[in-house]
Amino acid sequence: MIPEIDPDAPRAQLDPAPRWAGPLSGLIAAAVAVCVGMLVAAVIDVDSPLNAVGSEFIDHTPAWLKSLAIDLFGTADKTALRVGMVSTIGLLSLAVGSIARHRRIVGPVAMAVFGLVGAVIAAGRPNQTISAAVPAIVSAFVGGGLVWSLIGLVRAGDGSLDTPGRSKAPAGWDRRRFMIATSGAVGGAVVVAGSSRRLENARIDDIRRAAPAELPTALPAVAAPEIPADATLSPVTPFVTPNDDFYLIDTALSVPRIRLDRWAVEIGGRVDRPLRLTYDDLLARPQVERVITIACVSNEVGGDLIGNAVWQGVLLKDILDEAGVQPDARQVFGTSVDGWTCGFPVEAAFDGRDAMIAIGMNGELLPVKHGFPARVIIPGLYGYVSATKWLSRLDLTTWDEAEGYWIPRGWSRDAPIKTQSRIDVPGRTDDLRAGPVVVAGIAWAQQRGIARVEVRIDDGEWQEATLGAEVTIDAWRQWRYDWDATPGEHRLQVRATDGTGETQTNEVARPDPDGATGWHTRTVSVA
Repeated sequence: MIPEIDPDAPRAQLDPAPRWAGPLSGLIAAAVAVCVGMLVAAVIDVDSPLNAVGSEFIDHTPAWLKSLAIDLFGTADKTALRVGMVSTIGLLSLAVGSIARHRRIVGPVAMAVFGLVGAVIAAGRPNQTISAAVPAIVSAFVGGGLVWSLIGLVRAGDGSLDTPGRSKAPAGWDRRRFMIATSGAVGGAVVVAGSSRRLENARIDDIRRAAPAELPTALPAVAAPEIPADATLSPVTPFVTPNDDFYLIDTALSVPRIRLDRWAVEIGGRVDRPLRLTYDDLLARPQVERVITIACVSNEVGGDLIGNAVWQGVLLKDILDEAGVQPDARQVFGTSVDGWTCGFPVEAAFDGRDAMIAIGMNGELLPVKHGFPARVIIPGLYGYVSATKWLSRLDLTTWDEAEGYWIPRGWSRDAPIKTQSRIDVPGRTDDLRAGPVVVAGIAWAQQRGIARVEVRIDDGEWQEATLGAEVTIDAWRQWRYDWDATPGEHRLQVRATDGTGETQTNEVARPDPDGATGWHTRTVSVA
């Protein structure tokens, strides 16, 4: 018989869980939810909720914040975004767990809200359907159930013991049971994350396998000029940048989902005959090869967001001629598979420059991360107005009808690449000795070419450097200066003069809104 309880008698207190148990429960539940969302997304082949939300954030990032991210993190800006997103989720989940210890329902409700937001954003992304909402919904269900269960274990020790229980286990918080539950959840999250990563890698491999083994075996109708040995003067910078070393700047958090058998680039807008070109159509067209240097507008003076490659593809002029560009068209507006947009003047496709839809890079199929199946290459224009990767559409429009991704964010509509030069050697920390020292680097002025490069030591006179062979006016030109170095600290500067006779300015300007300016300066110490 259970004895009656005197309501005025002191009650036995249970062994409460430590303060960190609630926040830890929220954190673990959120981690499991994120990993489950990634796995479900990989299985049904849609963007994960994390990537969808991150991409939406990128789409609405103000120009100053994007510029700051590139300044601070360079090509690792998307990694920094992911770290920031995960950190934010972690902090919010810690707060949710802490509150849920006192109001248990807060945990599932918070997970449901996060899931709903993720589902709405994912389903609304370009080229996504309602199925893209499924991963967020499933992750919210799993995360909500897990946080409810873990918080239940934590709350077992809160309050007081009114009546004896049937269990022979110690009354209050069961540390061992909690640790087993959380360890199991963490282990499951690791397995799920690993599985989703393998599925994502398999998806990218499938894209590669769907492509031909190599570029068309017949020589391009117009082959790239041979690169003479004396084009390379820098001891550290190859004339042609290897694909794996080529800079990567884009807004995509993951490679867009591409089915090559369904992919095509459509030419529309203000044209007489809209076109739809499949990958096989592009392969079958007359090919051209060109050595072209492309650069990111975010490249600081002396930066490495620039690369030189042998591009193969189809001249854009030929395609637009076939489509029939209407007289009132002013802009070629490109759209990526993932919804990114940019636009450049129609004249850039018809003024004689080798504007192309590229399908090859340095003798290989265009790598997936560089825009496979096809991308746009426009010599002489910064990539933010021209270099559409994973090309989906080209529309002929007026300037008022459409604005590319960066234009509303304050960047210039017209974006010709500025004359620039860079010192590659010696490095700031190189061990230099008095005597002969090689100073070398690159200079570029696409569509104008480089006529002269000069080097100045400290505040001395400008000395003309030796130029490497000019392969084409659209490719960078390497230079070298033999310096008789003396002991002490020295300041090295470089400037270039383009083919029109204009020397690059020493006025220092940030990359925004239309490219950085200034002379690259490097301080070195000579023993």
